[in-house]
Amino acid sequence: MKYMLQWGMVLLAGAAGMVNPAYSQEKGTVYYMVPTLLDEFQTGSVSALEMFLEQVGYEMTTLNADNKTDLQQSQMNDVITLAPKAIILAAVDFNALAPSVEAARAAGIPVIEFDRQISSTMSDFTSVAGTVEIGYVAAEQVERLLTEKNGAVKGKVLQVLGDPGDPYTLDIQMGFEEKMAAFPDVIIISQPAMMWEASNAGTIVSDQLLANPDIDIVFSHAAHLSVAAVASLESAGKQPGDVYVMSSNGAPVALQMIRDGWMQVEVEQPLYAQAAAVAMFMDKIVAKQPIEPGEYDVLGLKSVVTNEEWGPTIKIPGAAITADNVGDAAFWGNLQPPTEAVTPVP
Repeated sequence: MKYMLQWGMVLLAGAAGMVNPAYSQEKGTVYYMVPTLLDEFQTGSVSALEMFLEQVGYEMTTLNADNKTDLQQSQMNDVITLAPKAIILAAVDFNALAPSVEAARAAGIPVIEFDRQISSTMSDFTSVAGTVEIGYVAAEQVERLLTEKNGAVKGKVLQVLGDPGDPYTLDIQMGFEEKMAAFPDVIIISQPAMMWEASNAGTIVSDQLLANPDIDIVFSHAAHLSVAAVASLESAGKQPGDVYVMSSNGAPVALQMIRDGWMQVEVEQPLYAQAAAVAMFMDKIVAKQPIEPGEYDVLGLKSVVTNEEWGPTIKIPGAAITADNVGDAAFWGNLQPPTEAVTPVP
């Protein structure tokens, strides 16, 4: 909770210093449907989106679904009746929320998918990390770590997924396992932490340490899952470095675990840039203007917009955080929000 409060206060303080009050909140209200506030990325996404949208003239109201699909569906129905300028949706379940997306768009309300892509129906814009690419980066790091630990790319990896209803974790798994298929001497054990619950991840790690005491790396798909993983390692009598730990979202707690020696790699999900991209394109989305494909600079990151079957999509690259670069201010987990305001794409 300490990290969550710090993150929110830092972003809100930054927003207060950068926003022109005469310009902010003059264009109407946007609703953000957040799936949960159980982890630092989701908590941070609320503050980041609010800050960047305020910079380009929109007020944001957030509704938390507490990881409940039926609650988020009900919230979507309620918000549609309010006719906001747009809805930003991070779906609890990407299949179950598709009809809600269709209902909002039928009512003339643009829908932006944030962080969790929905490919089964059309949306007006999607802003995501390159999640398959995060899996690729994770595979490169596992290749390096196993070589460092075992002298070759061989060993045993426990992959702790998030909830299987979330395409974020499924895409990371796909990219990771695609690249790791080149190394037949690596055994990958994959288990989902249902509902992204940290306690579920902790149980998985404890159980697998008993069944597979020779695990070399625990790779979790979110930092808060790695906190539980480390707790299970400690309970099993492990010391930092006995079992390598890595995860993939870039939260403050992960960066601290790198500094403490428990974690070797964190593959960042670029939260700042994902939120900034939504604000950059919001005027075009609200006006129902076409979004041109091509390369865009989002907070210094070279990002690409493509026209997909489900609508225009921007993918923003992540990067590997290690002990060598953990202090880089560009990583959102260091809680240093950008000092320059975003501007709308003309």
